[in-house]
Amino acid sequence: MAENRTIYLDNAATTRVAPEVAEVVVACMRESFGNPSSAHAAGIAAERRVKEARAQLLAALGDPHGDRGDLVWTSGGTESDALGVLGAARARRAGRVIHGATAHPAVSESAARAGDGGCEVIAAPVTRSGVIVLDALDELLTADTAVVAVMLVNNEIGTINPVGDIAARVHAAAPDAHVHCDAVQALGKLPIDVAALGVDSLAVAAHKLHGPKGAGALWLRKGARIAPLWGGGGQQGGLRSGTLNVPGIAGLGAAAALASRGQGERCARWTGYAERLVAAARGTGGEVRVNGDGTPRAAHVLSLAFRGLPAEPMLHVLESRGILVSAGSACAERDHKPSPVLQAIGLPRDFGTLRLSFGRDTTDDDIDTACRVLAEAVASF
Repeated sequence: MAENRTIYLDNAATTRVAPEVAEVVVACMRESFGNPSSAHAAGIAAERRVKEARAQLLAALGDPHGDRGDLVWTSGGTESDALGVLGAARARRAGRVIHGATAHPAVSESAARAGDGGCEVIAAPVTRSGVIVLDALDELLTADTAVVAVMLVNNEIGTINPVGDIAARVHAAAPDAHVHCDAVQALGKLPIDVAALGVDSLAVAAHKLHGPKGAGALWLRKGARIAPLWGGGGQQGGLRSGTLNVPGIAGLGAAAALASRGQGERCARWTGYAERLVAAARGTGGEVRVNGDGTPRAAHVLSLAFRGLPAEPMLHVLESRGILVSAGSACAERDHKPSPVLQAIGLPRDFGTLRLSFGRDTTDDDIDTACRVLAEAVASF
């Protein structure tokens, strides 16, 4: 029998827009509709919205006054990663491009396009927990390294890479190299300080933190060199031409400000949710693994692997009972492709994986129901 309501536990794929954020977006559409590049009153009003969002997002990134860098507004995490990886590689024209073996396709595919342009592309190995092997990275770093891209929080298993340590190693070995950080799953879940991370660019997306889809940003360190991905009207210093998406930008700023408030309490709550779900899964008696266990992980992502239980039938059973989860990244799930992340960490093929991920609106009652339904579903196979 189906549950009376749907419980959404796929917040790593996307989040429900927060009411406070939706109000800002709608107000922008209705009232601040001008082109922020225009010199008249409507344009100036739109520009004020952009400036407010810039201040909100910079504050969330630990650079409140923009002393260390500035923002390039984009259409989302994928474009931000492409600009930070491919744009940096094009600015250097040659050299080695390194990314982690568990990188999001937005990074690995951008690196592959840099390879088409003459760069050497290498995937750095990761541990069984999904963290880049630092000794192996050291061996890969050469004086001609052009770009190193590292994920702060993995979107499938939640592991946290030591980005500050990695950036320091890269800059010591290759001072001209550009270090890009994919922080799409990190903003709002971890405290972020771009100065402590020591990166040259950092990608974020609004829809991962209860903001609108189609809005993102690349934080770019002052003096960092990247080339634009296309030409046009020369907006944003020529780095990303095109009329700014003012409602989306305002929504991203509002979402970043909202995510910064109460972050510690939410993370503690999410950690408790994960512990309860792990206990429920293991209480069924089968072999259950927590992917990424043994290393720091973000609180909002829980990746459970069940020996002998295929993921897709499990997804359908849970959905029939009103629980929406995923098997991993939404980018690959519909194509039924093996997860490169799970392959990279060496998960045996006879394990089926479910990813459960929490948002600001996930409740204790949601988790109570999810624990019961998950245990019943596992026992039914």
